[in-house]
Amino acid sequence: MRSFATFIGLFVIGFAVMAIATYPLYTLLTPQFDVAFHRVGTRLGMLVLLIGFTMVARRLALDDRASLGYGLPRAAFLREAALGLALGVVTMSPIAALMFALDLRTWSADFTPTAANIAALLLQGASSGLAVALIEETFMRGAMHSAIARESGTRTAIVLTALLYSATHFIGRMHIAPENVGPWSGVELIRGTLAAFADPSVIFDAFLCLALVGALLGMVRQITGNIAACIGLHAGWVWVITWLRETSAPNDAQPWRMLLSQFDGVVGWLVAAWTLVIGFALHAFYVRRVASGVGASEQR
Repeated sequence: MRSFATFIGLFVIGFAVMAIATYPLYTLLTPQFDVAFHRVGTRLGMLVLLIGFTMVARRLALDDRASLGYGLPRAAFLREAALGLALGVVTMSPIAALMFALDLRTWSADFTPTAANIAALLLQGASSGLAVALIEETFMRGAMHSAIARESGTRTAIVLTALLYSATHFIGRMHIAPENVGPWSGVELIRGTLAAFADPSVIFDAFLCLALVGALLGMVRQITGNIAACIGLHAGWVWVITWLRETSAPNDAQPWRMLLSQFDGVVGWLVAAWTLVIGFALHAFYVRRVASGVGASEQR
């Protein structure tokens, strides 16, 4: 558990630095630059997390390709990531279609389905999905999974990374108007950023759903020994979810609206149940794939 506590400590330090240093840095920058307070705090927190991650990776002997989940040769890694991307889109699309079939989501009047708009949205979803997947999978299923698995075993690594993966999705965005910025605004920024956790009952369905998704990705990571498939699957799911969010909205008049969370109107009980279904399918698929000598790398 020491490794997990170390990674949690990175987040604690990042938030502490944001609370303490955002206001002084903001006052230093604003005479020369037009910057938003929340952006200064967010970038500062990310920088602290990146520096801390680099230091921790070296200290825990995680600064090699295999420990970070990149143990496959480049060509094989890209092939497995591309396959995972396709599987991510294929496995998420049916549940997206079901949301429309059950009238849980309805097409948004704000989206005009022209060729240009569709192409732009597809490109946005693909780029966003790949960027998010690369960062989160390298951190969660790469370094953190390796560190915890070495110390406490695979199951513990899968569970703990899944819980943290889920929790990070509820770190919100807090905006403070320039006229309201003061010496305590850094603390207010953190309070607003973590506001979703103030009432766990509101986010419980979404949290559970995302934890199951994280566990599924951890399982694939353990089977294959690398994060190529995890990156692809993650990116494919984000791609479809981005499409849903930008083209439709939850139908609050539908009696079964509770199947979709209030958090984002996508993840929730319906997607949680679907995650269990595709989890069995993906487990069987990757076990057979690895047994045939394809897509696996040595565990570290």
